[in-house]
Amino acid sequence: MFNRRNLMHSLAALAAAGVAARVWARGSDSPLPKPGSSLPLPALSLLDGRAWNPAAVGGKTLVVYWWASWCPFCAVQSPHIEALWRANRARGLEVLALSIDSKPEAAATYMKSKGYSFPAGMLTPAVAKVLPKPAGLPVVVVLKVALDGRSGKVIFAEAGEMFPEDVEGLKKYI
Repeated sequence: MFNRRNLMHSLAALAAAGVAARVWARGSDSPLPKPGSSLPLPALSLLDGRAWNPAAVGGKTLVVYWWASWCPFCAVQSPHIEALWRANRARGLEVLALSIDSKPEAAATYMKSKGYSFPAGMLTPAVAKVLPKPAGLPVVVVLKVALDGRSGKVIFAEAGEMFPEDVEGLKKYI
């Protein structure tokens, strides 16, 4: 039976074989971080010019979301990330979206045209040294951030488009 989940698994298999990786997963080929592992969090500039400081999300749940304006799967998933963030940020949910677009202007224009307000920056080489993009796109990693904001413990990781109910379900980690 043909459905989106089967398509995603097929594309993931092709990417693992190296066939589709160049098209759908520009950047790092790092594996998905394992639950329980720790990831450092860098300070960075957001697309809107504000600074993102990891200390500001200390003790909270952080959804790190790698995406691109040209990614069709990201186009489907991003509205759900926005809805999740808007509905749950007052409860302690934070989002840090990292665009892998080649130009910040493309990512910023896309965010503005879609009305997205979740915090988004660029996956610059400096950011990628600290927080490399796992293979695949889109990628969602949920972290429970240490009180000092320097790192986060991985509690969930997924590569490939998530269904709307799966994105909504991320609120259980708050």
